[in-house]
Amino acid sequence: MAVGGVGTSLLLMAGIMVTVGLCRRLAHRRLRSHQRLCAFLLEMFSTFQICACTNELCLLSNVEPRPHTALTLTYGFTVLHGLTLTGSTCNPCGTLQPMWGGGIPVKMGGLKIGAQFVAAVLARLFMRFIWSLGMAEPHFGALSQDCSHPMQTTETQAFCIELLFSVVFQLTILRVESVNPKYKVHLIALLITMLVYAGGNLTGAIFNPALAFSLHANCFYDKFLSYSLVYWIAPSLGTILVAFIWDEILPRIS
Repeated sequence: MAVGGVGTSLLLMAGIMVTVGLCRRLAHRRLRSHQRLCAFLLEMFSTFQICACTNELCLLSNVEPRPHTALTLTYGFTVLHGLTLTGSTCNPCGTLQPMWGGGIPVKMGGLKIGAQFVAAVLARLFMRFIWSLGMAEPHFGALSQDCSHPMQTTETQAFCIELLFSVVFQLTILRVESVNPKYKVHLIALLITMLVYAGGNLTGAIFNPALAFSLHANCFYDKFLSYSLVYWIAPSLGTILVAFIWDEILPRIS
């Protein structure tokens, strides 16, 4: 793949991040008094950024040298997301965990999860439009791809992998809450990169239901039951398991 094509993709993702940053700032300033609408838009804009950028990053997965380039980009953009999207979870599982523990009201949690899935759909539609313009070499043929079949193992193994990764990720999020934010973002990015390296070739290592739908909507259409079990139910169960252990079991032990 030509360096120019990669550069165009990087500029596109940078443009998305700048635009989302401006939209978030505008929504925060103008809609601060409308709490629910502001929360919905902030979560939607943030999730849109992650879904749109990850859709583009997936096109760069075969850039040489493999897998070093893809992992470096994963780490770098995860850090950037963490620095620019403070206050947003961008993951239904990340919203489900405080809902389970009573940290946020059910209505507000449901509103944020709705915003995340709306953003997932909008990001997919937006990226397909961008790809149709043929701005860069990675975009050529992207629209002709059907289901990319991210599951390269049995459904049972894929279910267990996504559940395990969700447990590890959510536990880490809880453990690093007290860490200095400028260090925490790098710890989380490193963890995500390690999980992608460990399981990316088996399930994609997504552990985010909204992101999974944005990346693989065609797969959900073709095999809804299988993909909803692996990419929706498994990470959600992992999150509930972590919340139960963290809130009910660990306090009794300590």
